[in-house]
Amino acid sequence: MGPDHSQISKLGAHARWAKCDDRSAATLPARQAFDQRFEREVDPDGKLPPHIRAQRAESARKAYFARLALKSAQSRRAAAQGRKGGAE
Repeated sequence: MGPDHSQISKLGAHARWAKCDDRSAATLPARQAFDQRFEREVDPDGKLPPHIRAQRAESARKAYFARLALKSAQSRRAAAQGRKGGAE
């Protein structure tokens, strides 16, 4: 990836959304695939009743986002410590 990759990506995203009538419909397949990932994670063989699978998938999804939040907080804390240490 070149130094302009981020800017080119932003340009493409803005151009796409400028032409899109229904963002929700455009992203529906991706959101469904993301949710199905957690269903496969908790019930890879598809043996659980649908309501149990859905409950477990929701818990797995919440755990996923809690893990992301924890990593983000740890990263911000480390960065703040690095700034403090460099300033002294």
